[in-house]
Amino acid sequence: MPAVRSDLFDAIKTAGPSREDSLARVALVAKLMDSAFLIPGLNRRVGLDAVLGLIPGVGDALSAALASYIIWEARQLGLPRWKIARMVANVAVDTAIGAIPLAGDVFDVFFKSNQRNLRIIHEHLGTPKRGPMEIDGTAVRIDER
Repeated sequence: MPAVRSDLFDAIKTAGPSREDSLARVALVAKLMDSAFLIPGLNRRVGLDAVLGLIPGVGDALSAALASYIIWEARQLGLPRWKIARMVANVAVDTAIGAIPLAGDVFDVFFKSNQRNLRIIHEHLGTPKRGPMEIDGTAVRIDER
């Protein structure tokens, strides 16, 4: 029986989520936490991090717990310890300053630690964040009429 169980877990591990799946999850959490909603009139995006920061005490702790998921996924993707430490520092700064009653809420709008952590992951893996950096092909100028 243990051999069957071992084979099953090996099969699940082999067919498990790919790197692209992990990146998609991390990008979704980062967008939800940092830029999910648009503030009308200011044309500035905020996320659940800023909204949860309005709840005294519990909000910043809950926001840090959700942000730690990105760090866990980064560790699963094989990022080195010094990059993980940078990511932990981003979340720690966001949590510490975000805990200040009014200034922390304003800080949460501008300091997007989850987007910073997503950028660290993209830079390490060498995956472009937004499309290709170089376009293949030939450019042709169209004369004005």
